[in-house]
Amino acid sequence: MCRSCATTTPAETPAKAAAETPADRERPDHGLSRRRLLAGLGLGALAVNLTAGASTATAAAAAKDGAWANPALGRFPAGGHYGAPRGGASHAGQDVSNSTGTAVHAAAGGTVVRRSWGGGLPGRTGNALVIAHGNNQYTYYGHLSAYRVALNAKVSAGQRIADMGATGNVTGPHLHFETHSGRLGATVNPVTFLAARGVDLSGGWSRIDPGARGATVVVIQHLMNQRGHGLAADGSYGPLSVEAVKRFQRSKGLAADGQVGPATWPVLVYTLRQGASGSHVRALQTALNRRGARLAVDGGFGSVTTSAVRAYQSGNRLVADGEAGPVTWRALTG
Repeated sequence: MCRSCATTTPAETPAKAAAETPADRERPDHGLSRRRLLAGLGLGALAVNLTAGASTATAAAAAKDGAWANPALGRFPAGGHYGAPRGGASHAGQDVSNSTGTAVHAAAGGTVVRRSWGGGLPGRTGNALVIAHGNNQYTYYGHLSAYRVALNAKVSAGQRIADMGATGNVTGPHLHFETHSGRLGATVNPVTFLAARGVDLSGGWSRIDPGARGATVVVIQHLMNQRGHGLAADGSYGPLSVEAVKRFQRSKGLAADGQVGPATWPVLVYTLRQGASGSHVRALQTALNRRGARLAVDGGFGSVTTSAVRAYQSGNRLVADGEAGPVTWRALTG
């Protein structure tokens, strides 16, 4: 875990360490003033433009709308939680431990505004990235072994942006992940921040509510179409798609609330391997493309799709067998 990575003052609301999820075969086991922060970071005109009007802007309401993604797979190490003591300060993020080279993904779409040692933030160490997401929200990714995006690059949710590492003052390889809300430097608990947006940072299934839009909704629509629903795979989780999901939930004895979450995903996905064809393969190809695979969404599970599954599994330290089972689906849609 991080030996430093602390805010310069104790966190206002320290959080207890989140519980680890059970292991399975595919898984390895506060704020500165804006004036002072910008001066210390040297963000210049870009940062001023990004944060202009921060004192009057209203952050977007938290929503389980598929706009956010899990940044990395791994485990929560003891003492690596938000608010853990770090000398006279407190831990500014949540650590996610895995081996060096594990994929690190953008938690949401945005612009890379820092790409440097420590990310330009006080008390941090190691290679780091900072992504600005708009509405005065930022995410920080620290202790990286390699960068996969350039400074000022536009990134999408789920895109691979870096590799996990052990650069800086650490006890072992991990991702140090922070969420900043209101302004850069004002950290909030990453676990609860992402949970409010439908993402389980500890690696569980995502939650997608009615009204959501985007690639994960397309995945859901393709999976429903495999069951004969004939939905337009338009990425809009509107009334027709919601009603189809509710009917499916009732047929499985689940609460028919329209939310695709930990109870619905496991019975909605299929275990797929090379040779399969249909809308469920289109769902898989769409989910892989969200993670950067660039596949043709043709519904055919051929050698190219198999290679993409294996590459994703390998990069995220899952069993790289080319078979898309529940654990791979959970990671892809998280």
